[in-house]
Amino acid sequence: MKADHYDTFAESYARENESSLFNAYYERPAVIGLAGDVAGRNILDAGCGAGPLSAALRERGARITAFDSSQGMVALAQERLGPDTRVLQADLAEPLPFGTGEFDDVVASLVLHYLEDWSGPLSELHRVLKPGGRLILSVNHPIIREVVYPQDDYFVTSPYTEEYTFDGHAASLTFWHRPLHAMTDAFTRAGFAISTISEPPFAPETPRELLPPDLGDRTSFLCFLFFLLEAKPLTLA
Repeated sequence: MKADHYDTFAESYARENESSLFNAYYERPAVIGLAGDVAGRNILDAGCGAGPLSAALRERGARITAFDSSQGMVALAQERLGPDTRVLQADLAEPLPFGTGEFDDVVASLVLHYLEDWSGPLSELHRVLKPGGRLILSVNHPIIREVVYPQDDYFVTSPYTEEYTFDGHAASLTFWHRPLHAMTDAFTRAGFAISTISEPPFAPETPRELLPPDLGDRTSFLCFLFFLLEAKPLTLA
C-alpha cells in the first residue's frame, strides 16, 4: 500500500477508530492489556495512525515516540499528542530514524498485515529495542482468510483487497495474508522469542448494540491475532 494512501481518508478513519467495535472495544484494549504496567517505559508506536494508542499508553505513564507513513495521520497524531511528544513520518518498510536499543517497547497495531515482506521491518524493530525489550503487535487473524475466501490456499502468502466505509468515506485496503507458521517463523528469524499469542475477548464495557446480533452469550469473536515478543540479543554467526 502506498505510504500516502491513508491521507485520502485520514480524518474519517480517525473518527471511526475512536468508537468502533473492532478498534475501541477490541484491538486497543487488547494491546493495552498485553503491555501491562508501562509507567516510565520508553515506547515506540510504529504505525500510530491518529494516535489513540499512543495517548492511552501515555496516560498510563509511558514516554511515547510515534511514527506513521501517512502525513495526514502524523498531523492528526501530533495535534492530539501535543508538541511534547515526538511524532514523525516514517515508513516501516524502510530503515527507521531511531537509535539502536532506543526503546523499551514497540507497539505495532494493525500494521504488519499491510506488508508483503516482514524480514526488514522486524529486523529494524528488533534493532531499536533494548535487549529483552518487547514488541507488542496485532494483525488480521489468518483464519479469517480461510473463512471468507475458502477457495484460496491458506498456506500461501498472498494479497487481498477489501472495501470499507469509515465514517461515511469509502476506502479500499489491501492486506497480505500469511499463515500462522509464516508469522512465527518471521519472528524467530528476526531474533524474537514468542512470549504470548492471544485471541482475547472484547472489552467488558462494549455497548451491546455494537456487537454482532448472532454472537449470543459468547464473549469472543474471530478478528485479530495478538503477539507479545521479546527481543533476544543477536549472536554473531
